[in-house]
Amino acid sequence: MTIKKHPLVPHMVRQVPDQFSWVDHRLVRERYIDHISHSAACLYLFLVTVSDAQGVSYYSDQTLQQRLGMDGSGLASARNALMEQQLIAFRKPLYQVLALDYRRGGYHDQL
Repeated sequence: MTIKKHPLVPHMVRQVPDQFSWVDHRLVRERYIDHISHSAACLYLFLVTVSDAQGVSYYSDQTLQQRLGMDGSGLASARNALMEQQLIAFRKPLYQVLALDYRRGGYHDQL
């Protein structure tokens, strides 16, 4: 059975904003998200939202903890999980959301 999709609230259909930010659908379709915790997914969404066109952003641990409601060990655990899954790179103070295209292709070895 095919479901016909249509906007439920047509006057509120989202548009690509002027700022640069997106979530790659492959995160769900290719099950990347199945391998991270809720706190790691929360951190990932925040980083995707605030990063520039190159995926780079910088927020202090203190700010991330406050904005995401995490303690220091929770943030470190979330960050490490994202790094292990090759979804982000981190070198204090910079975060980079990595392209999913290179996740399994040995790109991590270049970091």
